Amino acid sequence: MYSTRFLFRLAKAISVAAIGLMSLLIVIGNTTDYYTNYHFVEHVMKMDTIFPDSNIHYRSINNSFLFNAGYWLIIFMESIMTFCCLKGSWQLFKNINSNPATFHASKNWSVAGITIGIIIWFLGFEVVGGEWFAMWQSRVWNGLGSAERIVSFLVLVLILLHFEEKN
Repeated sequence: MYSTRFLFRLAKAISVAAIGLMSLLIVIGNTTDYYTNYHFVEHVMKMDTIFPDSNIHYRSINNSFLFNAGYWLIIFMESIMTFCCLKGSWQLFKNINSNPATFHASKNWSVAGITIGIIIWFLGFEVVGGEWFAMWQSRVWNGLGSAERIVSFLVLVLILLHFEEKN
């Protein structure tokens, strides 16, 4: 029978590995099917599908260089997140039977990767995309539901990782 400590450690390592796998699949999708999500970024920044009578159309950007730069920034950050989460989960699995202090110290890469994910999907999608570019007003190019789902899981795993065991 496995101890509760072991099972919680396993849950932490598997959760971070799942996040790393998710972000890896996102990076693969964004690079191998570039234009699908490029058009998403383009339309959000153009604000061409928000309410026609909205008074914030002055925020729109209509520059293909900036669409590409913004999209590549997202892909770059997702790549760093992937690396950090996969390395972090490896560290957690590697130290799963270590003493509490060593296991707790092995969480740094995981925390970094999850934090980058929060920056991408909360700051990038919900704050910048949702509020600045009013993505919430679009029925077609609205990724807020997906962003909220991802951010919720990231925050829950970050909280789970925060719990430190006593000796």
